[in-house]
Amino acid sequence: MTELEKQQIRDLRLKGMGYKAIATVLGITRDTVRGYCKRSGLDGDARVVFLNIEEKKKQNLLCACCSKPIKQKKRGRARRFCSDECRRKWWKDNSDKRNKKEGAIYIFDCPNCGKEFSSYGNKNRKYCSHDCYIKSRFWSDDEDGI
Repeated sequence: MTELEKQQIRDLRLKGMGYKAIATVLGITRDTVRGYCKRSGLDGDARVVFLNIEEKKKQNLLCACCSKPIKQKKRGRARRFCSDECRRKWWKDNSDKRNKKEGAIYIFDCPNCGKEFSSYGNKNRKYCSHDCYIKSRFWSDDEDGI
């Protein structure tokens, strides 16, 4: 069985599909799917498996992105992701779940282009982009040598 097939079995099982349905979709035997699911901890009723996985994610036992087991440290805050790559991917895909406070959004006018822009959490920002900063700093027309 290839890694792609294993990932497809895992994804379909987590969506609540049964062994037979997964086997039909992937074109492999039901027993092969069942064996992989048992070895991976995905056995039992498909709906219960989905609920158990979601519950384990809430308890930070599984990665919120890829559903791999997470080894928690004894001290400190509980880990939610297995790696930095998973953390970045999950937050990129779920940017609407961030808790942004209205008081931390600052509105400025860019001194280079005059465009109004907002900055979250940085009240000292001056330019709307790095390009505007570079143009203002190095390409300004008011230099004496030009």
